[in-house]
Amino acid sequence: MKSLEIVGFKRANLGKTDAKALRLDAQVPCVLYGGEEAVHFSVPAILFRELLYTPEAHIVDLNIEGATYRAIVQEAQFHPVNEMLLHVDFLELAGGGKEVKMDIPVKYVGVSPGVLAGGKLVSKLRKLRVKASAENLPDYVEVNISDLELGKSVKVASVQTKNYTILTSPQAPIATVAIPRALKGELAAGK
Repeated sequence: MKSLEIVGFKRANLGKTDAKALRLDAQVPCVLYGGEEAVHFSVPAILFRELLYTPEAHIVDLNIEGATYRAIVQEAQFHPVNEMLLHVDFLELAGGGKEVKMDIPVKYVGVSPGVLAGGKLVSKLRKLRVKASAENLPDYVEVNISDLELGKSVKVASVQTKNYTILTSPQAPIATVAIPRALKGELAAGK
């Protein structure tokens, strides 16, 4: 899995007014959980561009005033109207094979016969919730669509896993091959 370094600064004061002042200064208030104690810090908002606004999953190397931590993003909160990043929670990756939960992007492999016949591949889930130890977290979850016919879908239960567990519901469809309206007419006329 890709790793990314983020540099942060410890927060002396906690609370709404201090968090608001940080945001006005283009800083994002953050918290790191999972270690001996929670670490409150702030990070310049620009540093989250490569971490949160990409489809890839990353392990973060946090550098907080010289102290380094390996972590993953547990949750990112955005403003409901203007989409501004409000707060980020990080989970520290401790050694010893402790398992963590993370959303991992889906990657399609193979060519669908339904798409070749004129159907359209509709992606229902872009990420799957995965549980694994830090060293076994995959970069992406491979989903084979090579036997996906017109009108059919591939479900989470059919995904092959290696050293990780998928927590998303096994009955949830990941992708479907939709039949276009023009093709529906041809299929109805042909029967």
